[in-house]
Formats: sequence, structure tokens, C-alpha cells
Amino acid sequence: MTVRVRIAPSPTGNLHIGTARTAVFNWLFARHHEGKFILRIEDTDETRSRPEYTQSIIEGLTWLGLTWDEGPFFQSQRLDLYRQATKTLLDKGLAYYCYTSEAELEQLRSAQKARKEAPRYDNRHRNLTPAQREAFVAEGRSPVIRFKIEDNREIVWQDMVRGKLTWKASDLGGDMVIARASADDGVGQPLYNLAVVVDDIDMKITHVIRGEDHIANTAKQILLYEALGESIPEFSHTPLILNTQGAKLSKRDGVTSISEFKNLGFIAPAMANYMTLLGWSPPDTEELFSLADAAKQFSFSRVNKAGAKFDWVKLDWVNSQYLHKMPASELVDLLIPYWESAGYNFDPVGQRAWLEEMAVVIGPSLARLPEAVEMTKIFFSDGVEFTPDATAQLQQPGVTEVIQAILEALEKTETLTPDEAQQILKQVTAEKKVKKGLVMRSLRAALTGDVHGPDLIASWILLHQEGKDRIRLQQALQGE
Repeated sequence: MTVRVRIAPSPTGNLHIGTARTAVFNWLFARHHEGKFILRIEDTDETRSRPEYTQSIIEGLTWLGLTWDEGPFFQSQRLDLYRQATKTLLDKGLAYYCYTSEAELEQLRSAQKARKEAPRYDNRHRNLTPAQREAFVAEGRSPVIRFKIEDNREIVWQDMVRGKLTWKASDLGGDMVIARASADDGVGQPLYNLAVVVDDIDMKITHVIRGEDHIANTAKQILLYEALGESIPEFSHTPLILNTQGAKLSKRDGVTSISEFKNLGFIAPAMANYMTLLGWSPPDTEELFSLADAAKQFSFSRVNKAGAKFDWVKLDWVNSQYLHKMPASELVDLLIPYWESAGYNFDPVGQRAWLEEMAVVIGPSLARLPEAVEMTKIFFSDGVEFTPDATAQLQQPGVTEVIQAILEALEKTETLTPDEAQQILKQVTAEKKVKKGLVMRSLRAALTGDVHGPDLIASWILLHQEGKDRIRLQQALQGE
């Protein structure tokens, strides 16, 4: 058997991290078994579906490296399949036209609520006579099509994450609406549970991998598989992604879409890596890995049942590890748009070598890409603004003499190598009879305007290459 899985997002919003994590698990499972990963866009909700959201889904999955083998397929282009399935269920007597009005349904729900009962349809139109149907039609009522659910059934399946699951049919809310009838053919627009089952049958899906919030849907869908005479796929219900309070992560928690994470400066391999850890633990406890490496080890035996709490600190750490190890040439390509947006003046081609040296200097300090703008400000600007700590450092006794001595030493050298820079520091320390720490703190304050920052020697050399170190030292002496 060839494993066939699918990710089936609705284009009613940008690609959500929960949907993306589900896509990651589907992709890993398919690649582990050398199967097929299929993309299906469930766009039958005409009022909420938008082309820009479809684009967001496709771009997000592509950015994450979740390449699909088939698709994208669009439900809106497959309506004939759903209508045929609906007709089959009607012809078998397993579905029927229901003319209950919205007002009647609301009255039913209110009565159930008053009795503290769970809301459910009472199946009142399951056995209408032809005359009763004609009377409702004459009133101008628009029917829906309901699928019959027998209350005495128990739906049982072996979930790949949660083990044996049992659901009472009496807890499914009564006969299920599967389609809205239409005037032309009496079949009409399908609803979610029918459409997804028909699609999974047609696409020969072997494993349905989705969030635990679909468990009730699974019980309903198993009944539809049986009614249509088709084999039932295996199901895996993965844990939800939770916020810090333990509730399902939602838009109220702020950033939730993949495009937003990308804009915040997280890179795709790190984002995919982190999402894999949201609910799955690798057998070797290694937390940094590529999707391809994770696929070799992936199994649902190591997927947790409990919800996975989203952790910004952990995500920042994972992202930082990727940035720290990234080759300077790749990092510069990612940083150039940020530098350009900041208005920094540079030649991305002519100064490429200098930019890559800068990336080497700041790379070990980056957690997110936008941080590079502030970190590299000192390299792009001619002057420097001093923080209170830097000003206090420059006002310490003996600092003026130290900076003057460094300037004099620079006059005797055109190039500045790491060894030459270290020799100047050693020479000034000995001449002025001060501690090396004072010399280095004073040099950093004069060059960068702060007492903290990237590697001092590397920063000094970069500034020297652009002829900016002398300017900064003179500025510090003048107390500007």
C-alpha cells in the first residue's frame, strides 16, 4: 500500500501555524513511508473564501519547504462529485430532505437549553410523507439534506495517536446536514463532512492526519464512509497548539499566521524545525534537525496526546541556532532587504565582501533577522550617538589619553589585521600603565557608542576598512 496523506486548508484566512504544523506532520509521515503528500483547498464556503488566502497557503507551505506531490485541488471545481454522492445517499434512503425552518430550530435549541440538554436535532422530518413534503415546498421552504444517524450506534476506531476511541452516535447531535438543496437538481451545495469524505475517497487517502478538534467529525465521517460503501482510512488526531494559558492558540493571542512569523524575522528551516517539536519528540533527543532528517525518524508513537504550548523563548532559540550557523553569503542575502528598508546607504554588489564580513561579526548574536538593523547601525553611519553608559566610560580618568594613543598608533598603519589590532591594544596598555579592560571598554565606547555589542576587534576592523574608526575616535575626544 502506498501511503497517501493530504493537507486540506480552507482559504478563509492566512495560513495558520496550527494548519502549518498539521501539514508538517502529514509531510513527515508521507516522506517517512515514501508516500504521497497532497494539497487540497477546501473552498466551498463561497462567502468567506478569498484568492489572497489561497495564495497565502501556497506561499506559506512553499516557504516552509513542504512540497506537495499532487494538487493543489480545489473543492469548488469538484461539485459534481459531491452531488453524485448526495444523490447516492438519497437513493439508498440514507439521507432525506429536511424543511425545518431556522425559527423552528432556534425554538428547539431554546427548549433544550432550558432543560439543560445538549443541543441536537430531533429528526422531525426524517419520515415525511410525499404530501407533507409538497406542503412545505408550497410554503416556499428551502430544504437541507440530512444524513440519518442511528442513536444506538457506537463508532469505534484505532487512532494512531490516541489508541482506541469510541463515540456514541447519540452524542453527534442528531441527523447531520450534509448539503443544501438547490432548485435545479435538488442536490445542491455540499457541507464539510460530506465533501471531505468524498474527496478522501476519490483521492485514495490512506491516512487522515489532523488536529484533535476534528475527533467528533471523524465519528460522523466514518458513518459516511460506511454508507457510501468505501474503506475507512486510518486516523491520527494530533494535539492542539496552546497559548501560555493552556487554551487553543488563536488570533487573540497575536501572531498566528506563517506570514507574520516570516515578517518577524524567523527563517523557514527554523520555523519548520520548531513546529515539528510542537507535539513530537525525536528519539535521539536532538532538537535541531532538517525536515528531511526528521522524516527518517518520524512516527506517531512519539506524538504526544497533550496539547503543545507555544513558547516564544524556545522559538527564538531555535531560530538563533540556525542564524548562528548560516554561511555569511546566505545571511547577507536575507539581511539586505532589512538594511535597505532601514535606509542604509551601501552597494550590495560592490561592498559584498564587507557586508559578508559584517554578517560574520553579528551572526553569533542574532535571534531574529530584524535585530541586524540596530546591530549594524554603527557600520553604516559616519558618526555615533553615545549611550549614557558609553558617555560615563569616556569620562573616566585616563580615557582621553588612551584614545589619543590609539589614534597615534593608527597613524602608523594603513591596514588593520586582528594581530595588528591586538598589538595596538597591548602597546597602549603598557604605555599608559592601565588595565587592558579599560582600554577595550573605552575603545568600544568610542567606536560604537555603547559598552556592549559584537566582537570588538572584528567590529574595529570593519570600521577601519570604511575609514570610520578614526572619525569615531576623534569624535570621542571632542566629546561630541
